[in-house]
Amino acid sequence: MGTVEEFYKLRDTEDFFNFFGIEFDQKLINVKRFHMMKEYGSLIKKGLDSISEENKLLEFLKFSLLRVYGDYKTGHSPSAAEVWNMYETGKLEGCSSCGSSSSSTGGSCGC
Repeated sequence: MGTVEEFYKLRDTEDFFNFFGIEFDQKLINVKRFHMMKEYGSLIKKGLDSISEENKLLEFLKFSLLRVYGDYKTGHSPSAAEVWNMYETGKLEGCSSCGSSSSSTGGSCGC
């Protein structure tokens, strides 16, 4: 993973996934690119203003991208408030397909 400065230079959706080393489905990205990045931008606004430590900020940025991607992959799109609350509490509730999981690292689908 790179630095926050490098993150700010990213432009294409694929660049964000590659930056964080996240595998992705190109077909899904091709169809949902705009919606995913719009949601991602909404999610990270609060974190960008409230997290000052670079490692924590990069972790939050990666978590948010994983969350948005996972939700679009399973057909569910949460609100920014839902994701921010999960990040702050450290309690990931999983996506719509595994939302009943009580694991602190997401659900059974790998979200």
